[in-house]
Amino acid sequence: MRFDGERHSAYFRRTLAALAARSDEASVRSRLGALAAEPISRATIDSLVEHERRAAAGAAALASAEGGAPADEASLGRALRRARNWLMLALIERDTGGRASLDEVCQAMTAFAEIATSLALRAAGAALLARHGPALDRDGQPQDLLAVGMGKVGGGELNVSSDLDLVFVFRGEGESAGATGHGGGPASSEWMHRLARRTIALLSECDADGFVFRVDARLRPNGDSGPLVASLSMLEQYFYAQGREWERFAWLKGRVIADSGTASRDARDEDEAALARIVTPFVYRRYLDFDAIEALRRLHAKVRAEVTRRGARDPEALDVKLGRGGIREIEFIAQLFQIVRGGQDPTLQGRRTLDTLAALAEKGLLPEDESETLADAYRLLRRTEHMLQYREDAQTHRLARSPQAREAIAAMLGMSPAAFDAAIEQRTEETARIFDRLLAPADAECDTPEAGDAAHASDAETERRFAALRAGARYRAARPETRAAIERLLAEAVRLGTGTSGLARLVDLLEAICRRPGYVALLDRFRDAFARVLRVLDWAKSPAEYLMQHPVVLDELLDGELLESQDYATWSEQLRERVEAATHDGAPDVERQMDLVREAHHAQVFRLMVQDLEGRLTVERLSDHLSELADRVLGLVVDLVWGGLRLRFREAPHFAAIAYGRLGGKELGYAADLDLVFLYDDADERAPEAYALLAQRVSAWLSTRTAAGLLFETDLRLRPNGQAGMLVSSVAAFEAYQNGAAWVWEHQALTRARFSAGDASIGERFEAIRRDVLARARDRDKLRDEVRAMRARMHEGHPNRSGRFDLKHDRGGMVDIEFIVQFLVLAHSGEHPRLLDNAGNIALLGRAGEAGLIDAGLAQAAADAYRRYRRLQHQARLDGVVARVDADSVVEERTAVRALWSALFGAEDR
Repeated sequence: MRFDGERHSAYFRRTLAALAARSDEASVRSRLGALAAEPISRATIDSLVEHERRAAAGAAALASAEGGAPADEASLGRALRRARNWLMLALIERDTGGRASLDEVCQAMTAFAEIATSLALRAAGAALLARHGPALDRDGQPQDLLAVGMGKVGGGELNVSSDLDLVFVFRGEGESAGATGHGGGPASSEWMHRLARRTIALLSECDADGFVFRVDARLRPNGDSGPLVASLSMLEQYFYAQGREWERFAWLKGRVIADSGTASRDARDEDEAALARIVTPFVYRRYLDFDAIEALRRLHAKVRAEVTRRGARDPEALDVKLGRGGIREIEFIAQLFQIVRGGQDPTLQGRRTLDTLAALAEKGLLPEDESETLADAYRLLRRTEHMLQYREDAQTHRLARSPQAREAIAAMLGMSPAAFDAAIEQRTEETARIFDRLLAPADAECDTPEAGDAAHASDAETERRFAALRAGARYRAARPETRAAIERLLAEAVRLGTGTSGLARLVDLLEAICRRPGYVALLDRFRDAFARVLRVLDWAKSPAEYLMQHPVVLDELLDGELLESQDYATWSEQLRERVEAATHDGAPDVERQMDLVREAHHAQVFRLMVQDLEGRLTVERLSDHLSELADRVLGLVVDLVWGGLRLRFREAPHFAAIAYGRLGGKELGYAADLDLVFLYDDADERAPEAYALLAQRVSAWLSTRTAAGLLFETDLRLRPNGQAGMLVSSVAAFEAYQNGAAWVWEHQALTRARFSAGDASIGERFEAIRRDVLARARDRDKLRDEVRAMRARMHEGHPNRSGRFDLKHDRGGMVDIEFIVQFLVLAHSGEHPRLLDNAGNIALLGRAGEAGLIDAGLAQAAADAYRRYRRLQHQARLDGVVARVDADSVVEERTAVRALWSALFGAEDR
């Protein structure tokens, strides 16, 4: 093995010499060369530790006989210290030689920490077990002390000279079994305290071989002033009553890395699961937690202040960890998104920074180029940090400005000094720019209104609404900073000239979100998003109400691609990942899954509303989007319900949802019901019962109102035999019904039916049946009479005494056009197969005109009428009013539709 003076630090040479002092130098170099020849894995470290334990056993036994520490603890401590030395030398050789990636180094150090902590806990516990027996819980069951790794070790990112941040947790108070197993030993909390103290001592002890790890246990509840160990109940109470925002960020990476090995594996698993149930809701909120942005800013300000204080002693040095554009700012960026969104998207709850940055880019939450920039900066700065620590085995992060120091670090990284300086400057500047964009205080927050600076409206009614908001219980109960933000928002809305209706709706919105200060913080910080909210509130009643019912959709306003078309295939796959990750004790958390799907659907509907407001969508294109969105959601729900069904007997169900009505015709609106028929094709004897339960659960899953609101109302009355029929039909039974017992109106409904979700092969069979049934030869006179009679009954069922024209139900309206198309399909599709396509009323009118079945000019006029009616109906629904207009405003449309009706059905007698 050849040593390079530029690459190998004084620490390396000292440690090598210390190892050689116990053996000959040639054998030490040979062993180190072999150890550094291959990537260092967990198996490598296990073997290394075991070798040193065997080598140290004799000396430890001698030390115990002379009154020192017990043989197993002394032996283990010596072995772990020597193993760490070997590991550090191997990592230095591989890392400075350019043969080890950052991941290899961090994972090796993390694995060593896990192994060392586990061995230390068990060795330290052996003496306690011999003297006092195991620590028991209140039920007399043995329990473990869990070592929770925080920070870098929790994230699998431990650096080469990092402190080991640990929090010790146990199940609950009890007493130890005693040496005889009949009780009488110390309380379990005391037993655990002694074990934690001995473990820390074993890991932290320093001798000629150095130490294993410096242990820092100050992240426990109440820090240095709190007990060294915490029971699960104590931890939960602390989080609930005293947990501070910075502790949420600290616990984000927390995970159990070792246990004392006293309890059974099942009991330890239960304890870990119980810990996760306590920590997860503390760290991650179930709503989008934009209030965390301010908490992270405050935490960052404290870090900056500390860096400034330290830097006063060496103002020329660059702190690669805590300085501007440093490692901590990259971690803060990743953690910002995790804390804000992780409660809603469990796939963002990962602990590794690089993995989180990649996930943010994949989900479109962070631009891909910025994610790559931050990842590159992170790798460079972490490797620089390691080189600094290799030099003296000290937890330092400060890069001196002196040319000599820079040259030494650059050489260890295999870079020229000029290239190294340029890379450091570029990466820190890029990181700082991204950090400032995401987390720097907004200009709007610089001037906080004092008392008397409240916003005022220009008209008395709006001023009265403002006053009522301020007098309300929710406003008065809000934190001062939230009330100040509300005042800024009201003032901004007045300044921007928001209309009276918009201001009134803004008051309602602010009152609704007062108890969710994160949403207020979002609007206050992101003024472009707030301006868009004002436009929505000013636009129409229905979108404003949607926003108030589902404030979670405010998050969509931050998406730079808000006005762009969505790829629903990608969207549905990402949603599936999030939903499947929502579990509780290893089982699907159905309630949380229902909320996630509802929140995701609400968000997409709101995106479409904003695009609609901006004039990006026609009514027809909007319906296409809403229909595809419903199809995707329905498919996901079928899979989720089947996956949790106790009667499930195969991996994927042979089951399909058939859409009728608005969804079937792809004319879905913002708040339309789903008309569904469920079919299955499965010869298994368990199929009828299982699929009936599946249909029932799917319908309930869609229509249940949860904390996140409603997904869809469902209408299943179009199934064979209606409400008297089975909830789900076999394909064969459906076909027989359509060919034998179905009424004409059911065949009319079939003209707008299509496969929506589930087994696509059933969808193909359904489409074949639909076409056969529709193309059947019919007595056209009899068909004409039946369609006219059905239309008359519908007209009688929707009387209109308002004096205004009902766009849907009055003569010459939308239903007339729909009945015309349905008659044409049933009467002529046998000779004109193009009419069998579920292409929509406008297209089918055109095809009938081209085929000479109706006058082409009338067909075009009726199609134009239908298109205008849909636009008017859409606007009425947005305004929250009945879809009726002044009759004189649609004279041409009514005349054209009635003329086409008369041409097909004769003079009107309605």
